[in-house]
Amino acid sequence: MTDSKYFTTTKKGEIFELKAELNSDKKEKKKEAVKKVIASMTVGKDVSALFPDVVNCMQTDNLELKKLVYLYLMNYAKSQPDMAIMAVNTFVKDCEDPNPLIRALAVRTMGCIRVDKITEYLCEPLRKCLKDEDPYVRKTAAVCVAKLHDINAQLVEDQGFLDTLKDLISDSNPMVVANAVAALSEIAESHPSSNLLDLNPQSINKLLTALNECTEWGQIFILDCLANYTPKDDREAQSICERVTPRLSHANSAVVLSAVKVLMKFMEMLSKDLDYYGTLLKKLAPPLVTLLSAEPELQYVALRNINLIVQKRPEILKHEMKVFFVKYNDPIYVKLEKLDIMIRLASQANIAQVLAELKEYATEVDVDFVRKAVRAIGRCAIKVEQSAERCVSTLLDLIQTKVNYVVQEAIVVIKDIFRKYPNKYESVIATLCENLDSLDEPEARAAMIWIVGEYAERIDNADELLESFLEGFHDESTQVQLQLLTAIVKLFLKKPTETQELVQQVLSLATQDSDNPDLRDRGYIYWRLLSTDPVAAKEVVLAEKPLISEETDLIEPTLLDELICYIGTLASVYHKPPSAFVEGGRGVVHKSLPPRTASNESAESPEAAPTGAPPVEQPDVIPPQGDLLGDLLNLDLGPPVSGPPLAASSAQMGAVDLLGGGLDSLIGGTNFTSPPAAAVPASLGAPIGSGLSDLFDLTSGVGNLSGSYVAPKAVWLPAMKAKGLEISGTFTRQVGSISMDLQLTNKALQVMTDFAIQFNRNSFGLAPAAPLQVHAPLSPNQSVEISLPLNTVGSVMKMEPLNNLQVAVKNNIDVFYFSTLYPLHILFVEDGKMDRQMFLATWKDIPNENEAQFQIRDCPLSAEAVSSKLQGSNVFTIAKRNVEGQDMLYQSLKLTNGIWVLAELRIQPGNPSLTLSLKCRAPEVSQHVYQAYETILKN
Repeated sequence: MTDSKYFTTTKKGEIFELKAELNSDKKEKKKEAVKKVIASMTVGKDVSALFPDVVNCMQTDNLELKKLVYLYLMNYAKSQPDMAIMAVNTFVKDCEDPNPLIRALAVRTMGCIRVDKITEYLCEPLRKCLKDEDPYVRKTAAVCVAKLHDINAQLVEDQGFLDTLKDLISDSNPMVVANAVAALSEIAESHPSSNLLDLNPQSINKLLTALNECTEWGQIFILDCLANYTPKDDREAQSICERVTPRLSHANSAVVLSAVKVLMKFMEMLSKDLDYYGTLLKKLAPPLVTLLSAEPELQYVALRNINLIVQKRPEILKHEMKVFFVKYNDPIYVKLEKLDIMIRLASQANIAQVLAELKEYATEVDVDFVRKAVRAIGRCAIKVEQSAERCVSTLLDLIQTKVNYVVQEAIVVIKDIFRKYPNKYESVIATLCENLDSLDEPEARAAMIWIVGEYAERIDNADELLESFLEGFHDESTQVQLQLLTAIVKLFLKKPTETQELVQQVLSLATQDSDNPDLRDRGYIYWRLLSTDPVAAKEVVLAEKPLISEETDLIEPTLLDELICYIGTLASVYHKPPSAFVEGGRGVVHKSLPPRTASNESAESPEAAPTGAPPVEQPDVIPPQGDLLGDLLNLDLGPPVSGPPLAASSAQMGAVDLLGGGLDSLIGGTNFTSPPAAAVPASLGAPIGSGLSDLFDLTSGVGNLSGSYVAPKAVWLPAMKAKGLEISGTFTRQVGSISMDLQLTNKALQVMTDFAIQFNRNSFGLAPAAPLQVHAPLSPNQSVEISLPLNTVGSVMKMEPLNNLQVAVKNNIDVFYFSTLYPLHILFVEDGKMDRQMFLATWKDIPNENEAQFQIRDCPLSAEAVSSKLQGSNVFTIAKRNVEGQDMLYQSLKLTNGIWVLAELRIQPGNPSLTLSLKCRAPEVSQHVYQAYETILKN
């Protein structure tokens, strides 16, 4: 008899009857009753009233009954926490049962009961199970730790479960190792700052040993963990690759993709000259090809991942073009993805094959697929120059079919071919013009209008053609209207006598009769250009156009590197980083490929920040763009306010307005001022590597005079958030002047120019003392280092946290915003030494509630060393006493805004902890001064 009978009851008073049956003496009757309860619970009836009766059935040796009761318990423990405590004793007993299955069942259920009250009772049984002699119980307990950590992280840390988990990585049973890795990875993801999975060559070796023996999902956990490890050199990377390669032949596609991820990541570290590198490339192709013989859904996931792999390393699949040819019964989503990859792999060697295929596809019945196939022919023409002739004739053949949507797509791609190969294929324009009347899609109409406008001098009746579009001007889409306006202006500049009426007609339609601001603005610009300076109009409108690049839909290199680290996950299917679609962003860590080894192409990666340097803590809150924009709009866009040496500046520069044109007039047309040459040392104004400073020898022997501690550069604006511009930097104080040392790296595919910088109002009035000078355009993959002088006479507004600085940086691409925390010691001034009597009087005068006390741990320095280290950063020791064997230092410092901070530092010889007491009339500064002390003393 099947279990369906439990779901067919229609009795009234059911709960009462079930209660009686649950309390029956007969075991069979009890089991039947619990099954009925579970069935009711499954269909959504509320059977929580039976909680005490079901819990009583726990005291049984029957494994099946125990499982059912545990299932009930998991479901209702949350709504009945007080009742659930009754079950704790049974858990404790079951965790000591001689049967390992029951011990594991108890520990598994404990992890699923998410009730705070109960968790502390479960720690003891869990501790025993983690050290159980049976591996099945240990592997279940390992997962339970991760579940418990999710409910109460503090408890898990206090009980030392995390250390036990780390020990389980060395367990003799591979499944226990896999589960321990899975649990630690899960915990580490929710706490990115904790270094839980402290991987080293020894632990990696243990994981690789376990990899061969555990189940497929265990292998995935271990491979994902390996992917987060960065080998110390290329030899270690190679040995890991050798041991991971056998996983490529696994039957489970998830294991294969995880192995591919590890290999793709570690290949970054291998030199391309190695024989092994070539072998590895050959080994990667077959498993990827095999994934394409699975069912369509898996094929799609595999194709999305292959798309990323082909963009990163096209050489892996360059000989496998045929696998990506479309089958007649492929679903549309697989067909489109295959097409995409075919174009990425197209090269001179296989282009004939590819074009023959694409021509076939263009006669299919599926409209979307045909459109994409026609576009693909155009993309091949742009990518492989030798094939352009053949592609154009193929497109003309397709236009002759007179199939409406084929013609429209062909015209759109021919426009791009004209842009790529000017003055080569214009003979086909006549054929295109024949099909003018059949165009009804905005993109095709816009493309055709562009062709007519661009080549108006070759088309006799260009004015008639464009006039035919004008008749229904207001019914056209914006894209067509804008294109038509530009095309008619081009036509007028080429044939002014014949088209004067036409141009006036289109300008009045665009400006007076249109509601669209874009169209109106463009109309007015053209109108003014034509009426004031026709020569300038010609230069603007008929300017030489840059050739279009071949691959316009490539993923940005920095994003691609990040997505390679997520192969086999949802991010690789969406082609977006997890932070873009994981809500709340909890536990989303940005990953990147390891840096290439020194023997390898060093030019490919800009210098990474020095390792071993303490990570500079980034501010928690990067303000939403809206808020920051609002604040930046209130900024004075005028001259960077300068101190006395810069005040005499006479050189004027045009207003640099970071937020788009026209704001300067809004705020009063102020100008950015550039400092006179002598005021700022060349080393500050010029990029550090420019050699200017060496030429004039302005800074030789000056160095870091005051010896103030400089933190290593940290990434402030990652490239993926700024369209390829990466900004890293740090702050320095030298000889009384503050500067922001920046490194700008271009990780985009285009040149960057026109840099400018602006700060929001901040707690200490920090502002640039000179414009941001990048002397040459920044080419792709190039970095430049710049020292930007700062002063503290800008607008003041209290920030949260106090040392938060919000920055806007503009270049020719866009305006980007980021915020960073500056260390307070850059604001400690050189005249911060207070007179002794004054110190005493001030200390007594500041109320005691303004005193704050801090501990500086792990700082085993003598009083002399402490004193001289701090003096380098303008913290001055006024007096030193020895009280009961303790050294007491009395110190003073002054901030740029005139706030004095007094300090008493207690040093016990032999004790690495120092006690710091701070007194200040502005107590909110104390926490940041303490952080500055800690930074200076520990570095």
